[in-house]
Amino acid sequence: MNHRGMMKLQTKLALFDLLSKLVFSALFIAFLPLIIERINTGQIDNELINKREEVISLISEVGIAPFIVSDSAGGFGSYNILKEEYISLERAETGDEWNYIDVTQRIIDNETIDYRVLHYSLKIDGEYYLLEIGMSLASITYAARNIRTVILVFLGLFIFVTLLSDLAYTARILRPLRIITGRLGETSSPSFDVVEPLVTSTEDFVKLDRTLREMMKKISELFRQEKEITVNISHELMTPVSILRSKLENMLLREGLDPEVEAGIEESLRTLHRLKALVNSMLMIARIESSQYLKEESVDLCELLREVTAELEPVADDGGVTMRISCENKFTFSNANRSLLFSMIYNVVNNAVKNTPEGGRIDITGRDTGGRFEISVCDTGKGMSSDQLARLFTRFSNRPDPAGNSTGIGLAITKSIADFHDIAVRVLSGPEKGTQFFFFFPAISL
Repeated sequence: MNHRGMMKLQTKLALFDLLSKLVFSALFIAFLPLIIERINTGQIDNELINKREEVISLISEVGIAPFIVSDSAGGFGSYNILKEEYISLERAETGDEWNYIDVTQRIIDNETIDYRVLHYSLKIDGEYYLLEIGMSLASITYAARNIRTVILVFLGLFIFVTLLSDLAYTARILRPLRIITGRLGETSSPSFDVVEPLVTSTEDFVKLDRTLREMMKKISELFRQEKEITVNISHELMTPVSILRSKLENMLLREGLDPEVEAGIEESLRTLHRLKALVNSMLMIARIESSQYLKEESVDLCELLREVTAELEPVADDGGVTMRISCENKFTFSNANRSLLFSMIYNVVNNAVKNTPEGGRIDITGRDTGGRFEISVCDTGKGMSSDQLARLFTRFSNRPDPAGNSTGIGLAITKSIADFHDIAVRVLSGPEKGTQFFFFFPAISL
């Protein structure tokens, strides 16, 4: 299965939430200048109106006279030192009623300044006056820029904090899913013996856990029945096979036997031999999967490799195949079954010998990879296609050897033994590129 481009559910949820926040933030930032302008303008207008009311209240208390001087100006004007605000009160020649706010330019000390100005007309003692209160647009823009900066900083912090909180929250709510997948990953057989149901407040995970438990229980029962049938059939077959073999061997001892009959009996014996080997192989797989073998031995893996090589070296020499072994250090694998490990390595090396043409080479290597032991068997044989690799460890997927030296399930036995010892297996191969088998042993103590 191709896992490229795949992500965890927690990551997907967090990324979706982050993306939605970013989209919202982008829209918000796009409209932010208009929003700030509207808010700021409304606030400034309210301030101008409040100041107008304060001026009117002050005039009501002290009268208009203190603000109107009898000079050529005929009015009152006041600017703060930075020219950010001003108030102007002067006589009006007409009785027009003014009450509006606009943007107006004022020239102060030969400097043209833009103001947002409130214009308001007053009638006091029968005379009309014009009150103007202004605030410079420069100060308004500066305040808006500060507000925008604060909002953007807050928005960035908000996105960052919410992303962390979303990751923490999704990790918490998805914890039951990790427990379920952990339980499934820890089992190397169809049995799923978990007495206690999953404890969670999420109804979906409760249903998932219950469904998986029921499904695994059914699968476990089906596999149990399959193993029982396999063992029973294998045991039942052994007796008639042994009887037939004994009778055929006795027939061969008779004198004056017809040559054609003798040839037929020998062929029947070879067939019985293959059948017996197949039955024994099926029994071995059933016993391994039922954990009927003990794992009470400590095995020197380098010594084991040398034994396998020594047994198969004559066969390799007859086929013109060179075998090389590299494993110098003593490496002990505890809690193991030595005979099963021997069969596991033997099946792979034997296959390599059979599938490597004359003049080829087989390299068998054992090495320490930082607290873990790794065995590799690499040949220069004809290799395998991707389809063959996909069904390499499937029982009866490989065609049995017509000569009777193979049952077609040797690699299935190898995989069962590896799983029994928690050994990971990896195979690399290609047509006319040879085959490489790798056995990765669990952490061991020297």
